[in-house]
Amino acid sequence: MAVSLLGELEDAKVLAGGQSLVPLLNFRLARPAHLVDVNGIAELDRVYERDGGVAVGAAVRQATAERHPLVGRPCPLLPLALRHVAHQVIRNRGTVCGSLAHADPASELCAVLLVLGGRVVARSRRGERTIEASALFRGTFETSLEPDELVTEAWFPEHGPDVALVEESRRHGDYAMAGVARVGDRLALFGVASTPVLADPGDPTRGLHPSADLESSAEFKLHLVRVLADRAMRSGNAA
Repeated sequence: MAVSLLGELEDAKVLAGGQSLVPLLNFRLARPAHLVDVNGIAELDRVYERDGGVAVGAAVRQATAERHPLVGRPCPLLPLALRHVAHQVIRNRGTVCGSLAHADPASELCAVLLVLGGRVVARSRRGERTIEASALFRGTFETSLEPDELVTEAWFPEHGPDVALVEESRRHGDYAMAGVARVGDRLALFGVASTPVLADPGDPTRGLHPSADLESSAEFKLHLVRVLADRAMRSGNAA
């Protein structure tokens, strides 16, 4: 039904947790003609193992994924990252898939999906397709999803315990000025470009041209990346 509605209605948005969408509505930054609420779809509210990883449905709350036993054991980077997302009250309503579809460049979860080589499954009336993380994020709040597509799940591959996620923000729970997600010797940066980006551990600022914002200058962001990348490479399973 949700997929049919997205295909039939003009200018429709999916509502799951609403922690990204509702503020945009409040500030009139988004004014969709219709909202399609997917919270009552039971098949979207589940976490399960498949294909050597963990699938998280579109209605699964971030707090649920953070504590779920099927997540922490095979995918330790995911709950580690979730503990950095905003505040507990936000994670109680916000969804993992919603954060990925929102594509905030400062999102920890977008960086995690990229560094792990994960993917999302999107469904429309035309059928179902899988989108790799490397092809999902197109720009600030922009993805390769079509307007009539619903992200039904995100898939994170199983990985070892050698992980780290470090970030710097003005206050706990604020958006990161810069952050680094690491699994093994792979790094992904967030908060310093229009999308999360993979980085060279030996030279994490190579090819990086961050823009200044109200929080920090471009030079300071580059400094943060170097410091945080070094910290991430020297730490294991650290917050």
